[in-house]
Amino acid sequence: MAKMTLEELRALRNSVKSDLVKRDSDGKSIQIIVGMGTCGIAAGAKVTLDKFIALLDEKGIAENAIIRQTGCMGLCANEPTVEVIVPEMPAVIYGNVDEKAVAKIVEDHIINKKLVDNLILDRPAGDIVK
Repeated sequence: MAKMTLEELRALRNSVKSDLVKRDSDGKSIQIIVGMGTCGIAAGAKVTLDKFIALLDEKGIAENAIIRQTGCMGLCANEPTVEVIVPEMPAVIYGNVDEKAVAKIVEDHIINKKLVDNLILDRPAGDIVK
Protein backbone atom coordinates (compact mmCIF):
# COMPACT_ATOMS: atom_id res chain seq x y z
CA MET A 1 0.00 0.00 0.00
CA ALA A 2 1.34 3.39 -0.97
CA LYS A 3 1.92 6.01 1.69
CA MET A 4 -0.67 8.73 1.96
CA THR A 5 0.18 12.39 1.91
CA LEU A 6 -0.87 14.68 4.74
CA GLU A 7 -3.56 16.22 2.52
CA GLU A 8 -4.93 12.78 1.64
CA LEU A 9 -5.06 11.88 5.33
CA ARG A 10 -6.89 15.11 6.15
CA ALA A 11 -9.41 14.49 3.37
CA LEU A 12 -9.97 10.95 4.65
CA ARG A 13 -10.44 12.24 8.22
CA ASN A 14 -12.99 14.83 7.08
CA SER A 15 -14.88 12.21 5.09
CA VAL A 16 -15.04 9.83 8.06
CA LYS A 17 -16.04 12.68 10.41
CA SER A 18 -18.89 13.59 8.08
CA ASP A 19 -20.10 9.98 8.04
CA LEU A 20 -19.95 9.79 11.84
CA VAL A 21 -21.97 12.99 12.24
CA LYS A 22 -24.67 11.50 10.01
CA ARG A 23 -24.88 8.43 12.26
CA ASP A 24 -25.11 10.39 15.51
CA SER A 25 -28.72 10.72 16.71
CA ASP A 26 -28.19 13.51 19.26
CA GLY A 27 -30.19 16.64 18.46
CA LYS A 28 -31.80 15.24 15.31
CA SER A 29 -35.55 15.67 15.04
CA ILE A 30 -36.28 13.82 11.77
CA GLN A 31 -36.17 10.01 11.72
CA ILE A 32 -36.36 7.83 8.64
CA ILE A 33 -36.53 4.09 9.31
CA VAL A 34 -36.06 1.80 6.30
CA GLY A 35 -37.21 -1.82 6.47
CA MET A 36 -34.13 -3.85 5.58
CA GLY A 37 -35.39 -7.37 6.19
CA THR A 38 -34.76 -9.97 3.50
CA CYS A 39 -38.03 -9.08 1.80
CA GLY A 40 -37.19 -5.37 1.81
CA ILE A 41 -33.70 -5.87 0.43
CA ALA A 42 -35.06 -8.12 -2.33
CA ALA A 43 -37.59 -5.40 -3.23
CA GLY A 44 -34.93 -2.65 -3.46
CA ALA A 45 -34.65 -1.22 0.06
CA LYS A 46 -30.89 -0.67 -0.32
CA VAL A 47 -31.51 1.61 -3.30
CA THR A 48 -34.23 3.38 -1.27
CA LEU A 49 -31.86 3.85 1.68
CA ASP A 50 -29.09 5.20 -0.56
CA LYS A 51 -31.52 7.61 -2.26
CA PHE A 52 -32.67 9.00 1.12
CA ILE A 53 -29.05 9.57 2.16
CA ALA A 54 -28.16 11.30 -1.12
CA LEU A 55 -31.31 13.44 -1.25
CA LEU A 56 -31.08 14.60 2.36
CA ASP A 57 -27.47 15.61 1.70
CA GLU A 58 -28.47 17.40 -1.49
CA LYS A 59 -31.29 19.32 0.26
CA GLY A 60 -29.00 20.26 3.17
CA ILE A 61 -31.11 18.62 5.86
CA ALA A 62 -28.95 15.58 6.61
CA GLU A 63 -27.59 17.23 9.76
CA ASN A 64 -31.11 17.24 11.24
CA ALA A 65 -32.08 13.71 10.18
CA ILE A 66 -31.16 10.22 11.28
CA ILE A 67 -31.65 7.34 8.87
CA ARG A 68 -32.01 3.98 10.58
CA GLN A 69 -32.44 0.45 9.37
CA THR A 70 -34.81 -2.10 10.85
CA GLY A 71 -35.84 -5.64 10.08
CA CYS A 72 -39.05 -6.67 8.40
CA MET A 73 -42.03 -4.47 9.34
CA GLY A 74 -44.47 -7.28 8.47
CA LEU A 75 -45.70 -5.55 5.34
CA CYS A 76 -43.80 -7.71 2.86
CA ALA A 77 -46.24 -7.24 -0.03
CA ASN A 78 -45.56 -3.48 0.10
CA GLU A 79 -41.77 -3.44 0.35
CA PRO A 80 -39.68 -1.35 0.46
CA THR A 81 -41.33 0.15 3.55
CA VAL A 82 -40.22 3.33 5.30
CA GLU A 83 -41.38 4.92 8.55
CA VAL A 84 -41.04 8.71 8.68
CA ILE A 85 -41.12 10.62 11.95
CA VAL A 86 -41.13 14.43 11.71
CA PRO A 87 -41.87 16.84 14.57
CA GLU A 88 -45.47 18.13 14.75
CA MET A 89 -46.65 15.39 12.36
CA PRO A 90 -47.90 11.86 12.94
CA ALA A 91 -45.49 8.96 12.41
CA VAL A 92 -46.33 7.35 9.07
CA ILE A 93 -45.32 4.10 7.36
CA TYR A 94 -45.04 4.39 3.59
CA GLY A 95 -44.99 1.41 1.22
CA ASN A 96 -43.59 0.68 -2.22
CA VAL A 97 -40.95 3.36 -1.68
CA ASP A 98 -38.80 3.43 -4.80
CA GLU A 99 -36.44 6.26 -5.81
CA LYS A 100 -39.29 8.38 -7.20
CA ALA A 101 -41.28 7.94 -3.98
CA VAL A 102 -38.24 8.94 -1.90
CA ALA A 103 -38.10 12.29 -3.70
CA LYS A 104 -41.83 12.82 -3.08
CA ILE A 105 -41.54 11.91 0.63
CA VAL A 106 -38.55 14.21 1.17
CA GLU A 107 -40.16 17.13 -0.65
CA ASP A 108 -43.75 16.79 0.58
CA HIS A 109 -43.55 15.13 3.99
CA ILE A 110 -40.19 16.20 5.38
CA ILE A 111 -39.80 19.66 3.86
CA ASN A 112 -43.40 20.84 3.27
CA LYS A 113 -45.05 18.91 6.16
CA LYS A 114 -47.75 17.28 4.00
CA LEU A 115 -48.56 13.55 4.00
CA VAL A 116 -48.06 11.61 0.77
CA ASP A 117 -51.49 9.97 0.84
CA ASN A 118 -51.09 7.51 -2.03
CA LEU A 119 -48.08 5.82 -0.38
CA ILE A 120 -49.35 5.53 3.22
CA LEU A 121 -49.73 1.99 4.58
CA ASP A 122 -50.24 2.78 8.25
CA ARG A 123 -52.54 5.78 8.26
CA PRO A 124 -52.66 7.91 11.41
CA ALA A 125 -56.04 8.32 13.09
CA GLY A 126 -58.12 11.09 11.52
CA ASP A 127 -58.45 12.95 14.81
CA ILE A 128 -54.70 13.59 15.04
CA VAL A 129 -54.19 14.83 11.48
CA LYS A 130 -55.00 18.50 11.07
